Amino acid sequence: MSMEKVKNSLLCVIVLLLSACYNHGPVSPDAWDLTERQIDSLSFFTTHHYSQNYNFVVKASQMPISDEAGSQAFDTLYVSKGDPLVVADIKTISSDTIDSVWVKVARDQMTQGWIRESEMLPCVSPNDPISQFIDFFSDTHLLLFLALLVVVVVAYGLRRLMRHNARIVHFNDIDSFYPTLLCILIASSATLYASIQMFSPESWRHFYYHPSLNPFSLPWFLALFIASVWAILIVGVATIDDVVHRLEPSEGLLYLCGLAGVCAVDYVLFSITTLYYIGFLFLVVYIIFALWRYFRYSHYRYVCGNCGARMHRKGICPKCGVENV
Repeated sequence: MSMEKVKNSLLCVIVLLLSACYNHGPVSPDAWDLTERQIDSLSFFTTHHYSQNYNFVVKASQMPISDEAGSQAFDTLYVSKGDPLVVADIKTISSDTIDSVWVKVARDQMTQGWIRESEMLPCVSPNDPISQFIDFFSDTHLLLFLALLVVVVVAYGLRRLMRHNARIVHFNDIDSFYPTLLCILIASSATLYASIQMFSPESWRHFYYHPSLNPFSLPWFLALFIASVWAILIVGVATIDDVVHRLEPSEGLLYLCGLAGVCAVDYVLFSITTLYYIGFLFLVVYIIFALWRYFRYSHYRYVCGNCGARMHRKGICPKCGVENV
């Protein structure tokens, strides 16, 4: 048998092996048939964004739970702040005029009970650090307190810094675009954050219960927000690096404290004003102001040909007095 025939025979055997029949089994339409309980669970998840086996953590000092759904006797068990809870069951009681949805939560085998959903949600947070971070910074009382505190402290600090001619972003900035960019990013993120809560509250609610730091797995507006958060972290690191290399340690620390104050004002100001729709106008004005201040007063476009000092424009060098044409 010639070599060519051997090759052809082997090729035929390989083709037959690769094309062997494979029984996938019967495709039954019953594969997606769900029980009524499963359908109810999916429907509940769609509207409430959590279901059975979801994990919460107690954020209130105490939360009462009852032995039976629909019972008003909340003197049986209490769970305390920091206790992890799992949703064991969900029941709808149509006769309850206050809240028909009752949730059974369990801390362990011995500690479990029922509570109305409307009474449970203010007392718990999703057991996820991102959700808890969102919960902390979404507190209205905290935001108003921070607003007052930040405005007073920053106003006092800026006054003292300006008197000593210290470096401060927007007013006496260093020759680095990163601090200005960081402030613009924080202002934009705060505006976008408040906008999502106003115009797409259900999407934000779902993100709150199922957070992700991957922008590619989210709707475009949430992806844009998460991308801006990553950008803030990256630009923040670049800002610190530039400050370390351009300023003395004591002056650099003072500059970073002032920058943190300005960023805090941006976050509070744009988070609140966007809720009243004027934040969008403020954001445009602020971006124009920040860019104008940097390129007009902080960006050095020229270098003195004699001593190498940086200059805003051509002319007499402020350091050596030589005229640069």
